[in-house]
Amino acid sequence: MLSPIIFLSLVTVFFVSLANAQQATVVVAANMKPAMEEIYQQYKIAGGQDLRIIYGSSGNFARQIQQGAPFHLFVSADESFPLTLYRQGLTVDEGKIYAIGRLALIVHKSKKIRLSLNQVELKKIIEDVNKIAIAKPDTAPYGKAAIDFLNALGLYEAAKNKIVFGESISSATMFVTSGSAGIGLTAYSLAKSKEVAQIADHLLIPENFHEPIKQRMVLMKNPPKPAVDFYAHLQSAKAKDVLRLNGYSAP
Repeated sequence: MLSPIIFLSLVTVFFVSLANAQQATVVVAANMKPAMEEIYQQYKIAGGQDLRIIYGSSGNFARQIQQGAPFHLFVSADESFPLTLYRQGLTVDEGKIYAIGRLALIVHKSKKIRLSLNQVELKKIIEDVNKIAIAKPDTAPYGKAAIDFLNALGLYEAAKNKIVFGESISSATMFVTSGSAGIGLTAYSLAKSKEVAQIADHLLIPENFHEPIKQRMVLMKNPPKPAVDFYAHLQSAKAKDVLRLNGYSAP
């Protein structure tokens, strides 16, 4: 029989050990998946601990965090969602801008469509295709940039009845690669990824057609050490090299 004091001490040691072994959960904007997979492997090779990484739309992750989801590091596709969480007192600080994203127009190679940024030519493409895939603008920053682009060219009215919304930028991209949508607007990083580039052609959209896509990351309050370590790694020169190779500008 253990004395109550010894038993209590063993229970305390158990729960402290459990807390120290807590696996960090990192939630990441879907546009970051190709780059993040490289950066995570880089981090692991350097001796980093295992992380649980989940991909999805920034707006959905922000809402889940507000509802108490046990996430530790939020790697967003924009600034507004992380800064809102900061103002609500849910994060360690304002976080850091880790990348500047770009937008691209994509089309399935089988469609034999020559992409163009010329207003007349692009309007003809929009009229000829069945659907135009973009991410939901209220939850996915690249969806908002897509709407900005169409408005900048005066083509939103021509396109609006053909737009289909993906829950995230990955699902919007999949509409095009699967052939469900004729063309789409996606993250340049996804458009140039090996998986997408072998199926779809893309055209990089000039930055002046939409607001800058400043991507910010933030740590939640009381993050476990692996989350803090990975947050630091994402700011390293090696991580920034991967981001540049994947089509981002690194601040």
